[in-house]
Amino acid sequence: MSADSESVPLVAAGDSDTLLVERTLAGDQRAFELLVIKYQPRIQRLIRRMVRDVDLIEDIAQETFIRAYRALHQFRGEAQFYTWLYRIAVNTAKRFLQNMKHDPMLVQSALSANDEEDETFQRKTEPSNNETPESILAAKEIADMVNNTLAALPEDLKQALTLRELDGLSYEEIAEVMNCPPGTVRSRIFRAREAISAKIKPMLDKQTNKRW
Repeated sequence: MSADSESVPLVAAGDSDTLLVERTLAGDQRAFELLVIKYQPRIQRLIRRMVRDVDLIEDIAQETFIRAYRALHQFRGEAQFYTWLYRIAVNTAKRFLQNMKHDPMLVQSALSANDEEDETFQRKTEPSNNETPESILAAKEIADMVNNTLAALPEDLKQALTLRELDGLSYEEIAEVMNCPPGTVRSRIFRAREAISAKIKPMLDKQTNKRW
């Protein structure tokens, strides 16, 4: 084994973020660049759901990583690094929107999210061969209803459901992001799902009656 290979420690994937944080704090700038490369696409997708102005996405993402770098000594490893970074990104985006007098954009529903590169992405079911123009239109109407209902939810319910369904965070991670107990998170997600279900159930029943 060469001297170079001996100098590079082998770490489990789950420990890699913590190791990169430690290396950054020790003065290794390349280590933080690797964290940026790893999480930049996910952070940009998150910000894209929050702002109307696409020109702001890159600026907010950059500011997020600057703030994360400056606060890196505060990261204790008690939560996943992405959960910690996620909270910084949300707060940074809100601050940008407040400063520029923008309003948060209505969060996109999972039916229209474009997260193929995200490991939490749940791939949509492939279209069946018996799809008809009517069924495609019905699916679009249901998707629109989900979007509209989600947009009309109170902010705490909307954020909890978005963190769970779009970003794939655990209840514990959501609790940390939202600064509330996990039980509160479960209640908010349940209430959000119930509200959406109540809106789309009549539409689904109508389609079922048409089909049969």
